[in-house]
Amino acid sequence: METNAHARASSRVADGTRPMGASDMPSQVDILVVGLGPVGAMVANLLARHGVSVIAIDKAPDIYMAPRAIALDNEALRILQQAGVGERDFETVAIPHVRMRSPWLGEFGRVNTLGSLDGHPKLVTFYQPDLERCLRARLAVHDRVHISLGTTLLSIANQPDCVLASLDVGQGQVRRVRARYVVGADGASSLVRHLIGQEFRGTTYAEDWLIVDARHVPKPIDHVEFLCDHRRPTPHMVAPGGRERWEFMLQPGESREEMESDSRIRALLQPWTNVDEITIERKAVYRFHARTVDRFSVGRVFLVGDAAHITPPFVGQGLVAGLRDAANLSWKLAWVLQGRADARILDSYDEERRPHAKAMINLARFMGKLVMPRSAPIALLTHGLMRLTRLVPGLRSQFEELRIKPKNAFKTGLFVKGCSPTKLIRGGVVPQGWVRNAEGRTCLSDDVLGEGYTLVSFGCDARTVLEPTTAAAFERLGGVFVRIAHRGQPLHCEAPSVWEDINGTFLPDAVPVGWVAVVRPDRTVVHDGPVAEADRLVRESLALLGGQAEPVPVAAAAIQSA
Repeated sequence: METNAHARASSRVADGTRPMGASDMPSQVDILVVGLGPVGAMVANLLARHGVSVIAIDKAPDIYMAPRAIALDNEALRILQQAGVGERDFETVAIPHVRMRSPWLGEFGRVNTLGSLDGHPKLVTFYQPDLERCLRARLAVHDRVHISLGTTLLSIANQPDCVLASLDVGQGQVRRVRARYVVGADGASSLVRHLIGQEFRGTTYAEDWLIVDARHVPKPIDHVEFLCDHRRPTPHMVAPGGRERWEFMLQPGESREEMESDSRIRALLQPWTNVDEITIERKAVYRFHARTVDRFSVGRVFLVGDAAHITPPFVGQGLVAGLRDAANLSWKLAWVLQGRADARILDSYDEERRPHAKAMINLARFMGKLVMPRSAPIALLTHGLMRLTRLVPGLRSQFEELRIKPKNAFKTGLFVKGCSPTKLIRGGVVPQGWVRNAEGRTCLSDDVLGEGYTLVSFGCDARTVLEPTTAAAFERLGGVFVRIAHRGQPLHCEAPSVWEDINGTFLPDAVPVGWVAVVRPDRTVVHDGPVAEADRLVRESLALLGGQAEPVPVAAAAIQSA
């Protein structure tokens, strides 16, 4: 009988992946991904779509079947879209609003999350094992992705041209893998982070919290609410599958054993539901953290997700931040491996992502002060001031429309600096809307953008003004051309790259007719300007890459024997 974790994983295909035996593991690979949670699986998916070879390992033999992360915003859903994951591929619940209530003042704050942004709901809750199954199933279609579950990283060594990794694959076997790059997606207790000597700076909250996830709740709420009582703050939210989550802050003197007991959980849930009618899926006591590393990469090793930063849960941005990491890093690694870009562009990953991750942590810490005031006087003062701000329309909209949320736009990085007179932001994400082509196909605009650079023309055709040498260089690097026409404009059948802006996302609100933009694979705007300047815009965008004139073909991107 097979008893080791790797053997069990090798025979399991329930989640759609194709785990391999130790003898099947390549000794050389483009990317080794350590950790196959949702962020690691997303990295592997995006790398695979670019055609690079990947080994993805995880020390667990299977998906952890208890709920953990629970919230995704429109940005996260849009990133999942890049990996081919749609909203119907895993179950979600759209959240119309988030309420903050005081036991004395009633509702003192509300965040409106009803509706959509960039083609996706502004906020949803989900069941993490479902998402992980979905992402792993996507990996099964890629021949160049090798998955090894029940496999533990032992060591890594940065070399000038590769990373040497030792892996425990079970049954006393150790495999050595030579990878061009390593991505550490192995969570808050990351061994990869430890091996590259990165300290996890920040704070650990002094308070313990009991998390209770339940299923088959008879009358679940339809939103998220925070009971901001200084005696026992209690966030409470709905999730798919008739689920709800409660979080209870422990009071001084309360122990883990006491709080996780059936009798205490029954008493805590009594105001909301009858424990006899529900199924408890998880009960756990833990502490929140607010931490980041000094650098998201060292040599050829990169950190993503909780391995690089931990965000307190008060704004639901923990997993979202990790997905942003995956989208930012994956295409850069692929392009360097394929010779489309110089390795120096990899420095922009830390330059772009770390400031935004820290800004999100700061927002979560601010929200934490609202959720768990330390005393009744502080609660009355803080919540009272928040309630007063709702009387001022400008201040009210800042909070209720979540305009205080840091925009995912970079101050420095891999884009041409400068201000656009349009609503496009260089270093920010291009808007997304519904578009339709001459054949009547309707889809979200990201789905017509390429896996490389895309030159987007708004109400014009930028190709007519490009020099032949510029257009050729753009296409050699995988560049594609997309035209967005305003709704009702006749579409030219001979130009399948023309798409009608059917809900007015782009024209005329975001950009004027006759404007063009260069967009990265992660949908970040690299450059923009009038169509007459398109040749210069493309040349300056290509210059940022500093890559080879003739990129290495995808099939040859795998590293050769030393």
